[in-house]
Amino acid sequence: MRYNLIIIVVMFFMFQQQSTAQKINSKNIEIDNNINRPKLVVGLVIDQMRWDYLYKYYNRYSEGGFKRLLNKGYSFENTLIPFVPTYTAVGHSSVYTGAIPATSGIVGNNWYERKIGKNMYCTEDSTVQGVGNNDIAGKMSPRNLWCTTVTDELRLSSNFKSKVIGIALKDRGAILPAGHSANAAYWYDDKTGKWITSTYYMNAIPTWVNDFNSKDAVGGFMKNDWNTLYPINTYTQSTADDMPYEDDLANTKSHTFPYKLSSITTGKYSSFKYTPYAATYTFDFAKDAILNEKLGSTAVTDFLAVSISSTDYMGHTFGVNAIETEDTYLRLDKDIADFLNYLDTKIGKNNYIFFLTADHGAAHIPGFLKEHNLPAGVFSESILVKEINTIIEDSFSIKNAISSIQNYQVYFNTKVIDSKKNAIIETVIKFLKLQPYIINVFETEKINETTIAEPMKTNYINGYTPTRSGDIQFIVKPAFFDGGKKGTTHGLWNPYDAHIPLLFFGKNIAAGKTNRETYMTDIAPTIAAILKIQMPNGSVGKVLQEVLR
Repeated sequence: MRYNLIIIVVMFFMFQQQSTAQKINSKNIEIDNNINRPKLVVGLVIDQMRWDYLYKYYNRYSEGGFKRLLNKGYSFENTLIPFVPTYTAVGHSSVYTGAIPATSGIVGNNWYERKIGKNMYCTEDSTVQGVGNNDIAGKMSPRNLWCTTVTDELRLSSNFKSKVIGIALKDRGAILPAGHSANAAYWYDDKTGKWITSTYYMNAIPTWVNDFNSKDAVGGFMKNDWNTLYPINTYTQSTADDMPYEDDLANTKSHTFPYKLSSITTGKYSSFKYTPYAATYTFDFAKDAILNEKLGSTAVTDFLAVSISSTDYMGHTFGVNAIETEDTYLRLDKDIADFLNYLDTKIGKNNYIFFLTADHGAAHIPGFLKEHNLPAGVFSESILVKEINTIIEDSFSIKNAISSIQNYQVYFNTKVIDSKKNAIIETVIKFLKLQPYIINVFETEKINETTIAEPMKTNYINGYTPTRSGDIQFIVKPAFFDGGKKGTTHGLWNPYDAHIPLLFFGKNIAAGKTNRETYMTDIAPTIAAILKIQMPNGSVGKVLQEVLR
């Protein structure tokens, strides 16, 4: 009897333990299933936005735009681009893939494709046709991108129930973020002032897009001349309005306020891209996409990738220190505030994740720097091509040995120089080292054998892809670049091109900031971690733990 009682007591405790374990397991399963994803993720890439613009104009920003993101969101103050070149296509692809050019294949806006022996534009695709457009502007797709984006991974994770849409004036700013499996990507046709796409995504423009296009919003904006938002004498963070090193607004003969947009007839829709109204236009279209595609309204997370391209067109023209630049960002601040309010109302304050970053920064105009006794200068890659081809022809009797120079790389016509390649490379490197604006030159495939200081060495390794990169890389002095005497550009490893803003805002994002070094490649894996999905398959970035608390 006593033995049987012991067995009963033991069995009772075993049952209790099993029951407790089942409850714990059941609780864990419940927690695991309660992922609590946001209804919508919005990625905003501001083309050519330097990090310091967050603070340069801070006192003039409204409470609802950049200040709201800085004070209510999390800011990574020391985010860098860990590769070269720092161009639009490379930046947009890296933001959304977490990849470097070595794993994404996007080594520039343009490159020489060795396998087919021709220059390639990053999103060109001869196998598709434009939809809403009958010329080359519509023949675009993401097929040149080798890896997945975080937007692709979101689609995969939901068995393609999540909707993904990319929007930007520039085709590459819409297509590369949206990824391979997107429901749509829309970009701007500057001949007609309409949003277009390609047969890669669809065979006909949706009704809501046709309705938006039919309003000719661009024509309406261009009836308004561009004058400063505030009295021009209050723009104390900028140079004087009439500076000789600023270029003219497209299709005008002016680089001073006010800009008589209403008087532009030829190229009106192209000129529009250079005005701050183009950002407003982009946000208006993004709102229509949210409304008509019912983004953020189902049980799965949707993703809207928006890029503001007009800041780049404007920045190239007027530079970092122009009144036009200050005015553009003050107006953009109001557009962002309005868009965040729209998301609050339409999606709900605690139902979306929003991040803001840039694809690259920009250099000061050399003319401005020289005015203040700072070293700077420009040179011409096209002139370099002529000079190098002449040297090779004189020394080796070979014509047109250089196919091109782009991305600060020399591309050889390998079929022409094959038998004398080593001697020609040695001659070209010797010539380039003599140029006063160049500080180092090396064969791209021999970078590991070259003495280059970090972090430059890693950046050049990360940017190298054998089938798409050039044969020789040259490094120029800080504040020197390929360009003219007016306006500015970007593309180098230097902080003015590589230091970008990065802010996260929205659902479960605590306010804060850090100055620890982070990278553009960290954005995609962080979004993947927030959504609890796989990171993109070419990603080399790390998860930013600060936004997962």
